[in-house]
Amino acid sequence: MHMADALISPAVGGTMWVVSAGMIAHASRRLRKTLDESHIPLMGVMGAFIFAAQMINFTIPGTGSSGHLGGGLLLAILLGPDAAFLAIASVLFVQALFFADGGLLALGCNIFNLGLFPCYLAYPLVYRPLAGKNTGARQVWTASVVAAVLGLQAGALGVVFETVMSGISELSFKAFASLMLPIHLAIGVVEGMVTATVVSVVRHAHPEILRHGSGERLAGSSYRRVLAGLLIAAALTGGALAWFASAHPDGLEWAVSGITGREEIEAPKGGVHAELAAVQENVAILPDYGFATANSDGEAKTEEAAWPAVSAGTTVSGIVGGVLTLIVIALSGWVVKRRSETRKVAAG
Repeated sequence: MHMADALISPAVGGTMWVVSAGMIAHASRRLRKTLDESHIPLMGVMGAFIFAAQMINFTIPGTGSSGHLGGGLLLAILLGPDAAFLAIASVLFVQALFFADGGLLALGCNIFNLGLFPCYLAYPLVYRPLAGKNTGARQVWTASVVAAVLGLQAGALGVVFETVMSGISELSFKAFASLMLPIHLAIGVVEGMVTATVVSVVRHAHPEILRHGSGERLAGSSYRRVLAGLLIAAALTGGALAWFASAHPDGLEWAVSGITGREEIEAPKGGVHAELAAVQENVAILPDYGFATANSDGEAKTEEAAWPAVSAGTTVSGIVGGVLTLIVIALSGWVVKRRSETRKVAAG
């Protein structure tokens, strides 16, 4: 559900950049009150895992479409909504800047759609009431699926509203929503099942992780095993399992194609769109998660492979992207923690 710049006008993109930046600042302020340094490694490792998991598109049977894990709900359950929002924002930043996945103009929209709805709506208003305090396996599964579906439906509607408000494409609200909502309903069910599986494993191995915001320090061999397990899972997912990602277009591309006949809409040639496209082209080290090669005209293109796409470029992208995400999130957590300590010293 990563939006491309071609769907977004500069006015809508700029507005959503401001909104998302304000939300990041809000999450950081709230997190300063509760973040313990022992939680920062978990934030980084979980971010790396979500980066890798988003590389794997799974086929939606009978549709010709595919979907991938959003990850916001899973992050909120394990980290709390504020840390989760910073983590998903970091994942999307790394994807857009270094892998040209999602537009730079649309980055604010993507952070809003994939961060706000799962972290601040689906998790506290749906997952927590359904799961309850004494979470049994059945409650976790039910809460995860329902919350994931509702969070993705809200995010899909966000994409539709932002696209229609931009007014630079031929996509109408009715036609676009009629395709976006059903396909993301199916994707949400799969995301809920994956979320419930990971939460169940973590709860069994180290239940203290789920008590985020309590001030409880995470330590011990079981915590280190959880971190190691998630790190290994991230490396295997991005480094090898990503070879088996579905070749079908994702839900957003599928919906656009169903209306226009094209999976992608061409962005305006000049102005902000062209300038940001140039920045992305110059900065992206592994565009579309592969090594860039040159075609017969000397223009850059991304290597293509048949399914399964056993590709060194995919493997390197999964590993490098995971490491970059871990570093960005860890630095963000460290800055939040240092500012909290500085404020305490100043107040004292």
